[in-house]
Amino acid sequence: MLLDGLHVPLTVPFHRDGRLFAAKLEANVARFSKTPAAGLIVLGPGSEANGLTDAESGEVLAAVARAAAHEKVLIAGVSRDSVRASLEAAQVAFDTGFDAVLAESPHQLQGDSAEEAMVYFRALADASPLPVVVGSGFGSRALPVEWVAELARHANLIGMVDADLIPARFAEIAAATASVKREVEVTAVFAAVTRRMRAAGSGLVTLGQGTAQPMLKTRTKSVGFQVLAAGSTDMLPVLRAGASGAAPVLAACAPQACYEVYAAWKDGDDALAAQKADRILVASQLLAEELGVAGVKYGCDLNGYYGGAPRLPRLPLNAAGRERVEAALREMPS
Repeated sequence: MLLDGLHVPLTVPFHRDGRLFAAKLEANVARFSKTPAAGLIVLGPGSEANGLTDAESGEVLAAVARAAAHEKVLIAGVSRDSVRASLEAAQVAFDTGFDAVLAESPHQLQGDSAEEAMVYFRALADASPLPVVVGSGFGSRALPVEWVAELARHANLIGMVDADLIPARFAEIAAATASVKREVEVTAVFAAVTRRMRAAGSGLVTLGQGTAQPMLKTRTKSVGFQVLAAGSTDMLPVLRAGASGAAPVLAACAPQACYEVYAAWKDGDDALAAQKADRILVASQLLAEELGVAGVKYGCDLNGYYGGAPRLPRLPLNAAGRERVEAALREMPS
């Protein structure tokens, strides 16, 4: 699976009484599907996933899969405190049509327990029906580069989403995983081929004189260990360093503003990319490092997505917090 471009880390909407609001989630996803984002990260860090029941998690995945455009890469967070529970979540993601799963080291292992962390990730990658992406730096210390290098050799562990990514750290990861090369299926224009695209385009189209060809034309592309910058990471320096793409917290409420940084960099206009990166950096740091999910959800409400309040015991923003988000997002494309 190709992981590049902008990936949006979704929030989970709730009714005022705390019930899951699946209809609003579908509406958000339908709108995200009209943006240039390459993919959506569901039930990932910052999404309040740990406050959902297993049944609610399954309902969230099903709602996203129903509403998402076929070409959007879907990544499901499956972090649990045991391999067995994570694999059960991965199976639900597979059954609902997702393309990959995202997992962090279990909370009770956070620290220096390299052996147990490696067992967790390897066992998950061994048995997961979907490719595995490692999460790093979300509320815990960053995974050491030597751990990443060892994990990258697993055939079913295709990349990582790193909230602590800076150019120096990326350079170390790139050097440590330089020998990892894989062939991934892409479209004729080198975009990712999702499972839902394959299902929809698996037939043949008839041409003149009775000839037929596949509805979905694909090719292969060689990639290494794919790394996405996340959290409040300044996108442009790590893109320049060679990161595959980004999944910034800000993309949940202002995907267009985030994409414009990536697009300008991709087009080779470094000055424009720097200008657009500077414009979003303050808002990104405010939401990711200070206000958290309540701030992100209020940003969604400001920009035409449904954010709503977090689920208790998390509290919505007070008036001062709302004013700060309004100032940070003013005139920012959504």
